[in-house]
Amino acid sequence: MTINEDLIANPFDLAGSDDTPLAIDGGAPVRSTPWPTYDKGAVCVCPEDEDAAIRAIRSHLFFRYDYRPYSQTECGQFERELCDYFGVQHSLAVTSGTAALALAIMAAGIAPGSLIACPGFTFVATPSAILMAGCRPLLVEVTKDLHMDLDDLRRRWTPEVKAIMVVHMRGFAADVEALSDFADEMGVPLFEDAVPALGVELKGRKLGTFGLAGGFSTQSDKSLNSGEGGFLVTDDSALHARAVVLAGAYEGRVGRHFGDRPPPLDTDLSLPLLSLRMDEIRAALLRSELVRLPDRLACFHRNYDYVATALADVKGIDIRQPVAPDAYLGEAFIFRVPGGRTPGGAAQWFADALCAEGIDARNLGSSRDANVRAFWNWRFLFGAAGVPEIQAQLPVTTGYLQDSVDVALSSTLRAEDCDHLITAVRRIARTLRQQRSDGSAERPVR
Repeated sequence: MTINEDLIANPFDLAGSDDTPLAIDGGAPVRSTPWPTYDKGAVCVCPEDEDAAIRAIRSHLFFRYDYRPYSQTECGQFERELCDYFGVQHSLAVTSGTAALALAIMAAGIAPGSLIACPGFTFVATPSAILMAGCRPLLVEVTKDLHMDLDDLRRRWTPEVKAIMVVHMRGFAADVEALSDFADEMGVPLFEDAVPALGVELKGRKLGTFGLAGGFSTQSDKSLNSGEGGFLVTDDSALHARAVVLAGAYEGRVGRHFGDRPPPLDTDLSLPLLSLRMDEIRAALLRSELVRLPDRLACFHRNYDYVATALADVKGIDIRQPVAPDAYLGEAFIFRVPGGRTPGGAAQWFADALCAEGIDARNLGSSRDANVRAFWNWRFLFGAAGVPEIQAQLPVTTGYLQDSVDVALSSTLRAEDCDHLITAVRRIARTLRQQRSDGSAERPVR
């Protein structure tokens, strides 16, 4: 993607004239083509990646535990390459990021029924993985930048909490260093849900390597895309061995993961077999994609920095901030619009207006949207409780989500696409300011 530096230097040139009507008010939209997202096919898959998958298909060897030495299988080679990339001792390719997180908890020996703290803003897979491991989520408030609030975690702490699950949500690193120190203080392990942030670094160290284990996804909208899939990384050999068995290394096959060394495991018969293995076809595809991962990460960063720089001075919106410079993937542009905390409030209207301009956007706390990133939609945790009652358990998080607008930024975006987003946000923000200056506090629901 080529960036137009003039537009960054003169972002107001993108806003259009003051009398340009918004599409939501009957004007012409900023763009007429679909906003590029993974579910519309806007993914990075190259001919070399296709060739790799076809190679694995034509081998007729789809199972990682066949006659070959494990180091020669696609899964074995992918796991070794992941270890090199993350700088860890062990990795395990599995069926999903949810599976990776659940395996980490189970393999760490967290007792069933234990509480595991996690943020109130995360994808539904996080509490689901905790439940899958037989434990219970303890939801914690987030800060205005949607990171887990350490102060609230301290307030909610009980002896029943046996682990912390930090989430690098929507590609932004959480304050994992402070949370790791707190976990050490409490004497519990820290797990990292790095599913949304594959490849992101915090102060030169890759996310997923700060805790006891990190879980990642290779689902279609992630930095590595195999449709479905995931992997676990850890430096703990005993945890790794148990996770391998749990994932499906039956009848002594766990030994293949340790080469000439015996696995640090008394017996694999004491653990259930959950059949969460990755297949050889996905591993072959991911091995090829891993070669170009740095290029894709650069595209994410370039797009995000372009958009965020051009919109940094817009009044009336508060762009989400990272915990450290460059500690984000750039796959999502999130900003708060104060005054969105009522049904049909400013953030909801802003998201609606962006959609009308041809930019896919969501109000994270919408009352009209069953967004599974909003904790009050996790009805499996709350039984018959009503939404207001659920929201009252995390009132700060509720308010921030109701204020927030989320726009997906594919790594395939062109400069023209980014300019469309910049133009639309500037026009909508200007219209909202004008409307508020006229004495009306909120825009109506459309």
